[in-house]
Amino acid sequence: MDPTTLRERFAALSTAHVADGCLRVGVEVRCGPGRVQPVAPGMRLAGRVAPARHVGSVDVFLEAFERAEPGDVLVVDDGGREDESCVGDLVTLEAAAAGFAGIVIWGLHRDTAEIRSIGLPLFSLGSVPTGPLQVLERSPEAISSARVGEWTVDGHDVVLGDDDGVLFVPAEHLEAVLDAAEGIRDTERRQAARIREGVSLRDQVHLQDYLERRATDPTFTFREHLRRVGGEIEV
Repeated sequence: MDPTTLRERFAALSTAHVADGCLRVGVEVRCGPGRVQPVAPGMRLAGRVAPARHVGSVDVFLEAFERAEPGDVLVVDDGGREDESCVGDLVTLEAAAAGFAGIVIWGLHRDTAEIRSIGLPLFSLGSVPTGPLQVLERSPEAISSARVGEWTVDGHDVVLGDDDGVLFVPAEHLEAVLDAAEGIRDTERRQAARIREGVSLRDQVHLQDYLERRATDPTFTFREHLRRVGGEIEV
């Protein structure tokens, strides 16, 4: 999927919709750690992963920029460290100038005020004043893959981010996941409208019918019930 189409489709979705879409089509849900959050409320990003494993030197980022394409997202693996930052305003400016859609860091950033002024979406574990404290040995996978929490991602993955955090979707399954996410979004909007009109969610999902069935069949699940009544509250 080209970057423009991806941005347009994700603009009408949330990461929550996409996570539910993954479940719906049987794709593993790969969310970043919950503390990976945008540097400013309302920031959103969507793009192919451009990975970089930080070892204390900026050259790994410059190489990632050189080989990536406009619309990619720099995904930085700093091992979740919280004693140093690995990205500041200069790297963020360079990413913006290279046409990147944003930055995700499994670690910390600094220069928060300047980064907010630049406006490029940046997600991280938080901020700390100090930059890199040492230069480590570079991994052979330095610009071919990156780890974010428990997940290892690469250029075959797409990253999506909003105020709920970030998640990663294999590019080969992206179309199906987004189709499912859009269907779930539309159903939820209809259900929300009916709640505002006075029809409770309990009535919409025929909760009493489910409780009666479960009383006679304890193995009957709510998800099975929803599939029977056509609801999509829970997938």
